[in-house]
Formats: sequence, C-alpha cells, structure tokens
Amino acid sequence: MIAILGAGKMGEALISGLLRAGRSPSDVVVVVRRTARADQLRETYGVEAVSAADAVKGADTLVITVKPQDMSVLLDEIAPHVPADRLVISVAAGIPTALIERRLGEVPVVRVMSNTPVHVDEAMSVISAGRHAGEKHLRRAEELLQPVGKVLRIPESQQDAATALSGSGPAYVYFLVEAMVDAGILLGIPRATALEMVNQAVYGAATAVQNSAAGDRAAPFE
Repeated sequence: MIAILGAGKMGEALISGLLRAGRSPSDVVVVVRRTARADQLRETYGVEAVSAADAVKGADTLVITVKPQDMSVLLDEIAPHVPADRLVISVAAGIPTALIERRLGEVPVVRVMSNTPVHVDEAMSVISAGRHAGEKHLRRAEELLQPVGKVLRIPESQQDAATALSGSGPAYVYFLVEAMVDAGILLGIPRATALEMVNQAVYGAATAVQNSAAGDRAAPFE
C-alpha cells in the first residue's frame, strides 16, 4: 500500500497517475487535514483518507508531498510510528534526506524534485538516495513516478541545481510563451491565433531538441 501524506496538487497528480497505471484505489490512502479535501479525493479517485499514524502503520511506501514549511510538524507526528523498513519518498523541495533520517531514524529515504508538467504526465522528476536507501528503493520510487513523466537518478548534491534547472524551468517557458503571445497581439494577430502559433513553435522546438538528444539529427541550436 502507498500512503500520500499531504495530497495537494503534487499529491493528487501522483494519485491520478498511480490509478491510471493500474493500481487499485484500495492500495492508496491519503493524509489530509481538511474533511472537505478528503471527501473530494474520495469522490474523484475512490481513495480513503486516514490519520497519519494509520497511514504509516499500514503502508509500505510513504510519499511526503507537504510544503517544506509543514515538514517538521509532519515528521514529529509520524516519527513514533515509522518502522525501519518503511520507504519514505520526499517530494518536499529543499529538504535533505539527512534531515528526515535524523527525525525518523535509519529508514530508507529517497528525495524527489519534480515539476508542474506532472499534471499532464510530462514531469521531469529527479531522484536521489539517502544514506539507507538502496537499489530496490530507487526502483520503487521510479515505478511510482514514471506514470507522470520521466525519471532520472542524480546525486543528492545536485538536487538544488536540479530545482533551479528543471524544477523552475517550466516557469521560464510559460513566461516566454506569454511574452511571445503579447508580441503577436501587438503586431495585430488575434490572441487565440497567436497562442496557437506560439504553442506549436514551443512544442516543435522541444520535439526537435528531444530528437537531437536521441541522436536522430544534429542539435537545432548548433
């Protein structure tokens, strides 16, 4: 069983991806603070909301998707209940595995940085193993994340750089798209037409870069 602790946008995207990949709703539980949010997730996905203590005791994989400022409170809440064999996957930005290990003990921890295209199953997720995590734990993290995009393994020392590069990268692309559409409008092109043109330009450019990276042809910017 997988427990999603903190089912915000990222947590919900993972729930949706897991179910699309064939996992049963009965194999997924969520931990949320608001009853209304629990009801919404139950109605939409068929998953049940449980207490943090029950989630930790019943699931073999714990996925922490709370905001970084909420991590300390959550770790205090679950620390007394986490067995040494539980896999903890943290999607909380900027939180090193060593901090989680100090609070929870010698548990396997895998740190993840993903990005907003997770909502359209095109995320770039990078994962790093903590001190007590091995190959089998990394594979489990990859299996969890692959339904919502691509997954790469990197050393944890590169996680902050990955946050700046791929974690924040989509925001720069969104800004570029907005600027190009505005420029088109200033040149007399209707907004809907400008948006379609720019969207295709960005998609085409990304496809060309991807093809070049796969060795199909020379990089378009060389």
